[in-house]
Amino acid sequence: MTTPGNTASRTAAHTETLQFVGGLLLIMALGLNLRPLLASASPLMGDIRAATGLGYGVLAWLTTLPFLCMGAVALASGRLQRLLGESRGIMLSLAAIGVACALRQLSGTGTTLLSTALLGGAGIALIQALVPGLVKRRFGARMPLVMGLYSASLMSGGGLSAWVSPRLAEIGGWQLGVGIWWVPALVTLAGWFMIFRRRAAPPPETAAIEGVRPWRLKRAWLLALYFGVINAGYSSVVTWLPVYYQELGRSAVAGGRLLAWMTIFQVLAALVMPMLAQRQKTADRRWLLGVSLAAQLTGYLGLIFMPQSLALLWNAIAGFGLGACFSLGLILALDHLPDARAAGRLAAFMQGFGFMLNAMSPWISGTLREMTGSFIAAWALLAVVIVAMLLVTLRFSPKRYAQVMRDGVK
Repeated sequence: MTTPGNTASRTAAHTETLQFVGGLLLIMALGLNLRPLLASASPLMGDIRAATGLGYGVLAWLTTLPFLCMGAVALASGRLQRLLGESRGIMLSLAAIGVACALRQLSGTGTTLLSTALLGGAGIALIQALVPGLVKRRFGARMPLVMGLYSASLMSGGGLSAWVSPRLAEIGGWQLGVGIWWVPALVTLAGWFMIFRRRAAPPPETAAIEGVRPWRLKRAWLLALYFGVINAGYSSVVTWLPVYYQELGRSAVAGGRLLAWMTIFQVLAALVMPMLAQRQKTADRRWLLGVSLAAQLTGYLGLIFMPQSLALLWNAIAGFGLGACFSLGLILALDHLPDARAAGRLAAFMQGFGFMLNAMSPWISGTLREMTGSFIAAWALLAVVIVAMLLVTLRFSPKRYAQVMRDGVK
């Protein structure tokens, strides 16, 4: 016999499930919009260079500027969130991404490309700064899994755009290839508006949370350095990998296909590694990070010594390492503090300076290419810094999190 109490319990459980699924889908949709601005231009660099006359060093800024924005906006995300609110900030960010892509479709000048890199980069940056704290607050113990799905969708957006954009360029020119990505931004903006327009604002920060000062913590600076370096390969790869293979004799479509192939394994890693983290009895992520960094190192060495004969293998291994490091890096920061807002502030600080380091990677790689005539030096530099980060990983013992974070809270 069904009782009113049982009916109410089932209704509440059903509502909770719908809210979880709806929130998860929106988080994943946000992730899908965060990389097409960067990745869509990569396989079309040759066409862009021919149309605009921009050199390798200037073209690198199409990736460098968004990453600089990611850093600067992440550092200011606390003030921006208080000024705009969480939902409004995300909606304005989606609008900025959509407008930036639409302008690229309308105008193909070098000035437009660089200015939209700034505009879209600011939108990407604010979303990336807000999502970790939002996920920890809304999903609680499911945080590693949800962060993995978010990271996977982020990587998927990059791979999808790298695969689709050259094909669209064959139909309507390179401007269509780099500009069409205003459509998913608009769709996601509409979905976010419909679901969250009536949601109440999150509770104000407590005095204890206000007392968190990441910039006063040595651990926060270490996390920023670590996150920046272990993810530096992504910004270089997404910018120059198709160009590297075009210089080895492959077409723009083939270069974009390789980047998309790499992204499949980034997505796989972004799903699998957080799932393994979710199943851990402790918050010790060191062995997962070690495996991920070793995969990156193997991939870079393959790009140096056997780029043609085993191209699919090296790109797959490097992609797995890159995808895992991004999601695990975010989880690592969130593990350091139990409070969602305090952890979100730490993650935003880490991303702020980390993305500024990321921003220099494609520029350094492009400069090395111009100096040496090959991208081999760029892959070698990435391999060296990954070896250094393998040693740094040993310092992230969860038994010391409370101690190393204590001095940052009043």
